[in-house]
Amino acid sequence: MPTLWSQTLIPTLRQDPADAEVPSHRLMLRAGLIRQLGSGLYTYLPLGWRALHKTIEIVRDEMNAAGAAEVLMPALEPIELFADTKRDVEYGENLFRVTDRHGRHAALAPTHEEIITELMAAYVESYRQLPLNLYQIQTKYRDEFRPRFGVLRSREFIMKDAYSFDLTVEGLDTSYRAMYDAYCRIFDRCGLTYEIVEAESGPIGGSASHEFMVLCDTGEDTILKSDKGNYAANIDKCAIGERDLDPDFSGEPTGDLREVSTPDCTTITDLCKQWPKFAGGKLKPQNVLKTLIYRFEGDLTAKEQKEVKELETHGYEDEGFYFYWMVVVRGDHEINEGAVKAEVESVHGRRMGFTPKSMGLHLMDESEAKEAGFEVGFVGPHAHHSLPTKTRARTLILVDREAMQPGFWVAGANKPDHHVMHFNWQRECDLRWLAGDAASDHVTHVADIRKATDGDPSPIGDGGVLREHRGIEVGHVFKLGTKYSDAMGFTVLDEDQKRRSVIMGCYGIGLGRIVAAAIETGHDAHGIIWPASIAPYSVHMVPIKYEGELCKTCLSLAEQLEAAGMDVLIDDRPERPGVKFNDADLIGCPIRLTIGEKGLAQNSVEFKRRADGKAKAELVKLDQVVQRCREALDI
Repeated sequence: MPTLWSQTLIPTLRQDPADAEVPSHRLMLRAGLIRQLGSGLYTYLPLGWRALHKTIEIVRDEMNAAGAAEVLMPALEPIELFADTKRDVEYGENLFRVTDRHGRHAALAPTHEEIITELMAAYVESYRQLPLNLYQIQTKYRDEFRPRFGVLRSREFIMKDAYSFDLTVEGLDTSYRAMYDAYCRIFDRCGLTYEIVEAESGPIGGSASHEFMVLCDTGEDTILKSDKGNYAANIDKCAIGERDLDPDFSGEPTGDLREVSTPDCTTITDLCKQWPKFAGGKLKPQNVLKTLIYRFEGDLTAKEQKEVKELETHGYEDEGFYFYWMVVVRGDHEINEGAVKAEVESVHGRRMGFTPKSMGLHLMDESEAKEAGFEVGFVGPHAHHSLPTKTRARTLILVDREAMQPGFWVAGANKPDHHVMHFNWQRECDLRWLAGDAASDHVTHVADIRKATDGDPSPIGDGGVLREHRGIEVGHVFKLGTKYSDAMGFTVLDEDQKRRSVIMGCYGIGLGRIVAAAIETGHDAHGIIWPASIAPYSVHMVPIKYEGELCKTCLSLAEQLEAAGMDVLIDDRPERPGVKFNDADLIGCPIRLTIGEKGLAQNSVEFKRRADGKAKAELVKLDQVVQRCREALDI
């Protein structure tokens, strides 16, 4: 049966909502797809739910075809499941936490790695039961500090997450490829143009991952692509090609170290803007050293404790360890935390002679850093000399190559509202050790730790140049390895009856994000232009008047169209034609059929594709309407 406008809820708006920041948010509200209930909370109205439901069915169809089996897990997760993985700590304040009437603590799950691992460990005992891939379509929760962009960054959202289980790395590769290919089919069927980029795994963890990104100017993520077209990566993962750039501390100081009073300048932007009144002359961000403080910590197993005691290495005593890292980049650059973590883990691995299994790195907040002796917002690399003895013994320095070059530098003075000018690495930090081979026990280490920027060389090494683009992440695939099975004791018996950890993969799709991304890349000044596969309705009928012969014609055509596999919306409202046409453009169904007395006098209706914009509608004979619609929709 066709849907009558008067029998559903489509509250279209004439004006743009004041708080809508991006086209998808603005148009989803205006076209009556969603309604905001609270910060980051949205009700899907009939049109929005139909688009989302069609997206879900495409995802479900392809997941089933790829051999995955559907389950449904609780959204409420006992906090005890995080005991071994520590992800409650990694997610921090983004994790919704609740306490029931009995005092039991739980979380509203942001993802379900722990729950699925617990489930599989309960039932899978032998390699003969593998490989397996389970997926669900479920509501997720993240306590976003600043929900924005409508359904693109909300606190409650619907997601498809799948998990593969294999005994071997080769098996994981096969499962990963199957999901990777299924994702390509899903996004192709949803009518999206997308880019597949290398990505960081973030708090989910894992050894390899790829993101599926829909490129658009309003995207919240930054990706970099080689202009040769053979490399693309998320900015957090993007590598930088070889550059002739070694640490250079040989330059003479540009002047005596001078302390400058810089009140109310906790950001580099503020510092550069106000610098002329503090010290005269101009200051550019590339002449400022940005220093952030990270804490690196971990737990040691009994075996690792024994190895550390044998080494008698300071800082690793007791059951765990922690160190502070002063991470330094140029003021116009951003720190690549993935590169920092890799370098920090490498340094500590060399210092101990092994890599502990449980380690974490996090940016310290202001109160935490101050307690350790760091003046957040005004830290300079030479703060190391003046730190409290206990903190200094556990503090190392990591500097980006481009920050350790000769020239004029401004750095924090290590006291509130003050900076220093004419900072010189050799004079202020005594870096003579760099003239020889760097050893693992040095205080200061140098590596490429900044994020790539537009214009950097491509890591492919073929002369390509990285160019910056914006995008919306709609899917993400991870090779988790044994991160969760090791942490939660999920093992199976192999062919030799020996216990082995199960190797996992994780595969997520943001279903609401697909809908929003389709709108971001498919709209004009008048409204949405839907891909046919996920449009709320295939055909939107607009009778000039819904009465008499026009009504009979609408119902007859609708019956034929639906029998041919198309869904139909009939605007039966007693509104002026102009109002109906404006709403038709706003909600954006792929085909509009206008039924009027003049057309019927010629045994015809007006046919127009929404994607054709201002093009004139064509007259189509009644007995040819179904075929014309099928051709336009490619069905």
